[in-house]
Amino acid sequence: MGCLVVLLAFISARLALFFVWVFTDDISRAFDGWLVPLLGFFLLPWTTLAYAVLWSTGSHGVHGFEIFLVIFAFLVDLGSYAGGGRARAQRAA
Repeated sequence: MGCLVVLLAFISARLALFFVWVFTDDISRAFDGWLVPLLGFFLLPWTTLAYAVLWSTGSHGVHGFEIFLVIFAFLVDLGSYAGGGRARAQRAA
């Protein structure tokens, strides 16, 4: 299942997150409710996907190097917003 998630994530983080939600219970185990994963799906898909997948691997938590990977995913999400804003600014000019 892990290789399939990685391949889907290269296509789209939201698509991979959707398949993880449908075919596994990693999302429900990683998060207590439904609001945070729903917001993560729309606002921070890479961060939500990384946290859910890393939660299910290992000690059912995010510790050590895994924290770095979640922070890196957060930076990727922020970079996609910054790149989109820069592209809009260039089109407007």
